[in-house]
Amino acid sequence: MPAFLLSLREGLEAALIVGIVLGALRKLGRSDQSQFVWLGVGTAILASILAAVGLNAAGAQFEGRAEQVFEGVMMLLAAAVLTWMIFWMQREGIHLRERLTADVKAATTSDHGRSPTNLFLLAFLAVFREGIELALFLIAATYATSPIQTLIGAILGLALASGLGYLLFAGALRLNIRLFFKVTSLALIVFAAGMVAYGVHELVEAGLLPALVAPIYDLNPVVSDNAGPGLLLKALLGYNGNPALIETVSYIGYFVVIWFVLRTRQVPDKPTAVKAGN
Repeated sequence: MPAFLLSLREGLEAALIVGIVLGALRKLGRSDQSQFVWLGVGTAILASILAAVGLNAAGAQFEGRAEQVFEGVMMLLAAAVLTWMIFWMQREGIHLRERLTADVKAATTSDHGRSPTNLFLLAFLAVFREGIELALFLIAATYATSPIQTLIGAILGLALASGLGYLLFAGALRLNIRLFFKVTSLALIVFAAGMVAYGVHELVEAGLLPALVAPIYDLNPVVSDNAGPGLLLKALLGYNGNPALIETVSYIGYFVVIWFVLRTRQVPDKPTAVKAGN
């Protein structure tokens, strides 16, 4: 489920960006330049896959304490990027169409000779950012679940995102983007909190952080975090049957801080139904 939701959100965000760029080209009467957009998208996808393979291969080289440190750092880094993504979308999402449309117009009118390169870079950088974020999240997700489960969730999420993106661009679907990203942001905050706690746990195991009290309770005899419902809760909520005090403080502290910041920066809701191609 974390891999599915992360892939759905990142995939749909990338699909919206591509749809808005193609729609802007169509309005400007420059649809003949769309091939450079698709070239940028394809190159960004390939570069993201190579980056994910590289990160995964790098992690596979570590064993013992080094592996614990690597996993802990990756989890905390993924949580940090995920948090930044939530804040970025809350701040910039409402102006995404206007900003991208202006970028497309500038790319196609400022210098005719460089418009293919400008469009390629615009599409590449926008999609590559989403791809790198997703690669980082999925690698972190494999530490809480299995690689196969993560891969299946990612494929399903990207497939659904692609389908929704196509329907939006074709005008067959209207979607309240603000509501979609608000709901998924709440779920991602839960995932990020679990990543923080898991990252802290690994750093405690590696001896880089003090446990303070270890464990503060032990629920594994009742609900084990290695099987059944406990394993599902571990994947979804970052559940740990016998956490150290510092893990629990990190988990709760993350929730409190992020919720407070989001509430203080909240933008008043406005109905926003988007068709990516228009």
